[in-house]
Order: sequence, then C-alpha cells, then structure tokens
Amino acid sequence: MKKSCTYLAALLITVTACKKEDVKNESATTDSTTVATEKTATESAKPMDSVAMMEAWKAYATPGDMQKLLADESGNWSGESKMWMDPTKEPEVTTMKGELKMVLGGRYQEGKYTGTAMGVPFEGKGLVAYNNATGKFEQTWTDNMGTGIMFMTGTYDSAAKTITYSGECVDPATKQPKKIKQIYQIVDANTRKLEGFDTGPDGKEYKTMEITMLRK
Repeated sequence: MKKSCTYLAALLITVTACKKEDVKNESATTDSTTVATEKTATESAKPMDSVAMMEAWKAYATPGDMQKLLADESGNWSGESKMWMDPTKEPEVTTMKGELKMVLGGRYQEGKYTGTAMGVPFEGKGLVAYNNATGKFEQTWTDNMGTGIMFMTGTYDSAAKTITYSGECVDPATKQPKKIKQIYQIVDANTRKLEGFDTGPDGKEYKTMEITMLRK
C-alpha cells in the first residue's frame, strides 16, 4: 500500500510538471507569434521610401492607353435615344447631341448632352475616368431630370471593346437603393452604343435605354 501511494504521488508530480512545461512552451510560442505579428505590422506601417512613393504617384497621375481610349472620342456626336419607362411597352424614341472633351491634362473625359425626354428639354453632364490605381473606369452622371449624382465603376473587355459599368442608385418612388448596369460599346471609330439596365421590384433586370451615337 505504501509503495502504491508513493508511486501515485510520483505520477501526480510528473503529470503536474509536464502540464507546467506545456503551459510554459505554449506561452513561449504565443509570445513568439505575437512578436512576429507585431514585427510584421511595424514593418508594414513603415513609411514608403520617398522615391518609391513619388514613382507610385507618377504612375497614378500619368495618362496611358485607357485615357487615350477616352481621348479618341473627343468631338461632337449625335444619335438616337430609346427609353423604356415600362419594359412591357414600346420605348420613347428621341434624338440627342453630345460634346466630349478631355480635361485636366487629358486625365478625364467631360461630356455634355442635350435632347428631349418625356416631351421636355433634356440636359446631362458626365465625367469619365480610368483610375490607374484600381484598374477600373469610373463615371459620374447628373442631369435636369433629378437632383442626385450617379456613380458607377466599370471594367474594360478589350476583345469585345466594351466597358461594363455597375452601381446603385436610389429609386425616387420607394427611396430604396437598387442595382443598375450599363454596357458601353465601341462599335467602330465613329459609332458608340450605350445600353442601360435597371432592377425591378421582383429583383429582375430589364432594359431601360439604348443610345446609338455617331460622330459628326
């Protein structure tokens, strides 16, 4: 019996010592991981080398091929506009004019458009950019048919020569956001086609406009 008690006591001492060692090792591992994480965070928080920073900003600010794509559209355009207020009915067909030019050193495309919509004079302004940092097109749109600013981002498909834009706007009737999409196609050197899509109450996408512009 005495031998058994002595053996049991020794076993308990050994187990306890092992557990303490495990805790010690775990603590050391945790401390090591924490130090490594803090080191990585510190390294990433270090300010960028001034030369590298200047090069990054230079690349961001320098017009390239995508800005040239926009610049190629500079000039006067005219065309036909089809608008669907109700996707189940025939569209309203009108004519419109557009004047496009590059601004701020060839970095942005500014567009001014006039025409008629729902029987009243229509005027709209657009600003298009290619963001060198994100690799995406960005556009804003304002017109006299509302009081908000629409913002969309898009990606360019060089094979199809199209920019597909997506974004959100607030439905004036429901005051709720809804998804919108536009497909801008470079048909040829003197023809452009823009298709717009809205989202209905059922969540389904439907076509709201189609504009074909010809260079004058």
